[in-house]
Amino acid sequence: MNNFRTWLLMGALTVLLVTTGKFIGGNSLMLIMLVFAIAMNFSSYWWSDKMAIKMTRSQPVTEAEAPELYSIMRNLSLRAGMPMPRLYKTPSPQPNAFATGRNQDKAVVAVTDGLMSLLSRDEVEGVLAHELAHIKNRDILVGSMAAMMAGAISAIANIAQWSLIFGGGDDDDNPLGIVGLLVTIIVMPLAAMVVQMAISRSREYGADAAGAKIAGRPDGLVNALLKLERGSQAIPMQVNPATSHMFIVNPLSGRSMAALFSTHPPVQERVARLRQRRP
Repeated sequence: MNNFRTWLLMGALTVLLVTTGKFIGGNSLMLIMLVFAIAMNFSSYWWSDKMAIKMTRSQPVTEAEAPELYSIMRNLSLRAGMPMPRLYKTPSPQPNAFATGRNQDKAVVAVTDGLMSLLSRDEVEGVLAHELAHIKNRDILVGSMAAMMAGAISAIANIAQWSLIFGGGDDDDNPLGIVGLLVTIIVMPLAAMVVQMAISRSREYGADAAGAKIAGRPDGLVNALLKLERGSQAIPMQVNPATSHMFIVNPLSGRSMAALFSTHPPVQERVARLRQRRP
């Protein structure tokens, strides 16, 4: 059901993208923007691991440096029937983690310094199982596509705004004229943001459920989520907002506006759903 809902929302984003191009420049711009969005999706997915690692300043960690981390991930990968992802450390005292990579063979899981110092072994296991579930469910592909489509819609809205400032809106190729430009500038980016948030939240619920199954029980992830939420609120993290959707909890949740438009579902709701999975 989650997969059906996700691809239904992806279809909604595609319609928004095509309609936005139509509002501004008719069929010609609609086709150009569609091709542009496809190209951005392709590049984002193909190099998503390199971009995420660079933007979060993560560094590879060896087994000698983090033997417990490697031990937990090796056991979980065997349970999940997956290749073991490469492991990275993100230099931040805030407890958090994320996964990236275009497929299971190219996957990366990064944990912050704060996560390893704050969480118990069972809780680290729950977090790593959640990230493995993201990789197994191909959530990185879906998330990259959604982010790029939403970004393309925002870019088109910016073009429309400048067009309006410099006297646009009366072009014969624009089917709705000034009304189309105003709708594009105000409504479309907000609609795209709402759809992207819905996609991301749906995938988080799915990764929680699948992660609990990989770990064998939900308790570790439940306790970890509660600690991670408190940590994200108390300890600031210097991170590019464009990468915030990748983390297991929103690293910007201590900032009121970021929390308002969070791509993550409420931690209490995630915990409640996980507790329902207890035998």
